[in-house]
Formats: sequence, C-alpha cells, structure tokens
Amino acid sequence: MRTICDTHALLFWADQRERLSEPAFAALETGRQAGALACSDICFCEMAMLFRKQRLRVPPPHTPASYMENIVAALQLTVLPVTPAIAALAESGIVPHGDPGDRIIAATAIHYNAPLITADGKLHALPQLHCIW
Repeated sequence: MRTICDTHALLFWADQRERLSEPAFAALETGRQAGALACSDICFCEMAMLFRKQRLRVPPPHTPASYMENIVAALQLTVLPVTPAIAALAESGIVPHGDPGDRIIAATAIHYNAPLITADGKLHALPQLHCIW
C-alpha cells in the first residue's frame, strides 16, 4: 500500500530524525524498503519556498534542487502530480485547512485512499484521513 508523506516528514527524515515519532519513522522506513512512499509535488514547492525564505538551509555541497532530488532518491519516493481531481478535492471544503499546500497534500492522500505521515493536528482531526504520527 502506498503511503503519502507530508513535507515536514520528508525534511525531518532527511535532517532531524529525532523529530519524527516512532510510528512515523517506522512507516517511513517500511515504506522506503517496500518502495511504497509517495508525496505530492507541492512538497517541493514548499521546500523551495523555505529555502528562499532562509527558513531552511542547504547543507553543503548541495543546491536546493540536489537536496530535494536526494530525498526523492533516498526514500525512493513516487512524486504524485496535482491532478484536476486532487485540486478540486482540495478546494471542495472537505479539507478545512488554511494552508493550500496542506489541503493539496491531504487531498492527495484522500484521493489515493492512502495513509498520510504528518504531525499536523488539523489533518489528524479529519475523519476521512488516516494519519500516522
């Protein structure tokens, strides 16, 4: 079964694994070994914005692009596009979240009927979403 990753879960796995809960870490490792992890392409827009705002630093010798590409390769991530169906679901009101990126990530998990690795309490509160943290 495919498991969807929120942006912060990917970043924590890459640089701050101690910030992951035990269930989140286990789900990432199990999914990585099975080649079953995925994320929305919006995750990389969020990371690029964090680099631009200097809220995330690129560890040497990486560029923002190589850093993100390394996460994809290391986790064997499938990067899922924002399709018309996912975009419509994200804006349908089913995900009452103020952050459009989080709406898209949650809608992606709902669309694929997949669990979502996230610490976001607003997303954990959604009955139609199975969250791991």
